[in-house]
Amino acid sequence: MKQVNIGGVPEHFNLAWYLTLKNGEYKDKNINLRWHDYYGGTGAMCKGLRNGDIDIAVILTEGIIKDIIAGNPSKIVQTFVQTPLVWGIHVAHNTPYKTIDDLKGTKAAISRYGSGSHLMAYINAENENWNLKKDLNFEVIKNLDGAVKGLTAGDADYFLWEKFTTKPLVDDGVFRRIGNCPSPWPCFVIAVREAFIENNKAELDTILDIINNTTSDFKDIPSIDNTIANRYEQKLEDVQDWLSITEWSQNQIEKDTVMHVQKELFALNIIPEIVDFSRLTHKL
Repeated sequence: MKQVNIGGVPEHFNLAWYLTLKNGEYKDKNINLRWHDYYGGTGAMCKGLRNGDIDIAVILTEGIIKDIIAGNPSKIVQTFVQTPLVWGIHVAHNTPYKTIDDLKGTKAAISRYGSGSHLMAYINAENENWNLKKDLNFEVIKNLDGAVKGLTAGDADYFLWEKFTTKPLVDDGVFRRIGNCPSPWPCFVIAVREAFIENNKAELDTILDIINNTTSDFKDIPSIDNTIANRYEQKLEDVQDWLSITEWSQNQIEKDTVMHVQKELFALNIIPEIVDFSRLTHKL
């Protein structure tokens, strides 16, 4: 049986992977797919791909594009979630900040440099017409638990993270959400190490066929909203709201989308160059 390592954030977006694993669908095809939770998000997964700790990552679009350009020997093989990610802009509950403009020049908590929380802080700053050199400062906090500690202690002032994941912290009075910052492109893609693509094409095709078969009718799974609410400790109405604005994909990312991401990252000086579509993607 072929062992394959895959990584992703332990969030509701990835429930389809859990369901297919629980059903033994990969083992039925002689594939031992091992899921690894990456609480550190995109930056940690990029490192995992580079080191060969994982073969496949379900990863933020902008983060993996940045890291492939920086030398990560991986390729995007398809979009996983077609709709944008809605990033909540959070502050500690007891801080005086009321609006996004109040955060100008303060310190953003980020999981690590190159992470989604780091890149989206730039996108938010651009949206607000801030000076990207003077008005952005960062504190590395590693993960969501680190953000709770960092913001509560005053080590950082605000934190961008997917708003439905952090909603329980808002409900519990740990964070206040003072705004949203949607990603201006499809949020998650599936990226695979080049060496794995070259040597395991049949297994990769099988894995994608299985997951795409599940995501294509994910919303039609009986009581899926209750399953998500229970597993991720979220309110049912929040899950239903999230499901209403989320669409999965079974197709390769579009060339225009990749160019849009690159132009944005280049304008923000996050990437040094804009590269050809074929350098970032692989058509199966």
